[in-house]
Amino acid sequence: QSEPENANYYLDRNFEQRHSAHGCIYVNETADVFAPSDNVTMYGHRMGDNSMFGQLGLYTDQGFWQEHQYIRFDTLQERHLYQIICVFSTTASIGQGFSYHSFVNAEEAVDFNTFVTRCKSLSYYDTGITAEHGDKLITLSTCEYTNTNGRLVVVAKRIS
Repeated sequence: QSEPENANYYLDRNFEQRHSAHGCIYVNETADVFAPSDNVTMYGHRMGDNSMFGQLGLYTDQGFWQEHQYIRFDTLQERHLYQIICVFSTTASIGQGFSYHSFVNAEEAVDFNTFVTRCKSLSYYDTGITAEHGDKLITLSTCEYTNTNGRLVVVAKRIS
């Protein structure tokens, strides 16, 4: 996670802060992984060698999701298991698409529910799983190549 004034610092730097075409998986600068925020968005390149978020594209297939619907996300203090609730694509072009990355904390239950409803409405398929206010979410974001400035997004809720 980088500072807000340099939000994409790790886009082209590795964990040791050295320049790297692979970059590093990094957390949205406004999220708090320790509190945690209602939603923690993580970014990573979709590398052709399947490193970083290179395999996220496989989640556009419901059969793949059925076999791989859980994500383990560990911090230095905790280990948690998340279940994927939806997978969608959008564009990151300003004024277009869905600004999923802007949702960090819900002021009210309706804000949380609106976010989840919007994500699920864009989903490639219905997982039959949803989230409700009070749940903690992680959102994985990577490049998507069928849209101009496209993003592939995987949203999961904490289950343990």
